Amino acid sequence: MAHLDLRRPQNTNGDFYVDTTCIDCDTCRWMSPEIFSRIDEQSAVYHQPTNEIERLAALQALLACPTSSIGTVEKPKDIKHTQETLPILIAENIYHCGYHSEKSYGAASYFIQLPAGNILVDSPRFTPPLVKQLEAMGGIRYMYLTHQDDVADHQKYAEHFGCDRILHADDISASTRNVEIQLTGLEPFALTSDILIIPVPGHTKGHTVLLYKNKFLFTGDHLAWSESRHQLATFPDYCWYSWSEQIKSMRNLANYTFEWVLPGHGRRFHADVATMNQQMHKCIELMESLE
Repeated sequence: MAHLDLRRPQNTNGDFYVDTTCIDCDTCRWMSPEIFSRIDEQSAVYHQPTNEIERLAALQALLACPTSSIGTVEKPKDIKHTQETLPILIAENIYHCGYHSEKSYGAASYFIQLPAGNILVDSPRFTPPLVKQLEAMGGIRYMYLTHQDDVADHQKYAEHFGCDRILHADDISASTRNVEIQLTGLEPFALTSDILIIPVPGHTKGHTVLLYKNKFLFTGDHLAWSESRHQLATFPDYCWYSWSEQIKSMRNLANYTFEWVLPGHGRRFHADVATMNQQMHKCIELMESLE
């Protein structure tokens, strides 16, 4: 819970505020850019909500904040309604779960709703309001984990929903040794006719991405839109395994077709296939220049 006595002085006057426990994960800024901004290496409220749409987005960001660093002076009477708006529809049957976890430094997780069984992509915080909503949406058949950093509350979700977890063996640790489906090698793994899991070593040795319907690419920490560079980018400062291997992985990934990049960390990107392909090659050129 945010503390009013820790309210950052950079916040504009009004009901919403960010306190000094903010870890600068960027969640609130991309979820509610009309309200939150980065000031002095932490988030702050630069504009108070002035309508219902802005207020809802601000409250959704409040619930998603991994460190509960966002607060309101007045207890929000509409918080239960806001809880019922999560997960948030992105496109078609793809949802953003919200409720980011501090254990994964605020990484986003996603929910794919499918007739044959739903898929949770990476682990959000295990919290009753989200669990209730996921139950109402049909539960979880598979919990796909992109890599070792964003597993968060995977064990609690597995125990509650009885889902099979998927993680590459090269990213297995003591906390994930009981994962039901452990991928190996560098060959793509077809989970269904519409779902392909592609190994992309680089950020970590066992990092993979999930391609759904040749349209939605769930990228974990492998690839995201960079606001500062205004292009798709990878992040050498956060490459824990091998930069040269990540470049190889990107070259391979550029051979696939998709229209959405849905990352754990970083911003989403949506474009037509031709534009996405141009962005991928632009990203690879940047990576090679940094090698």
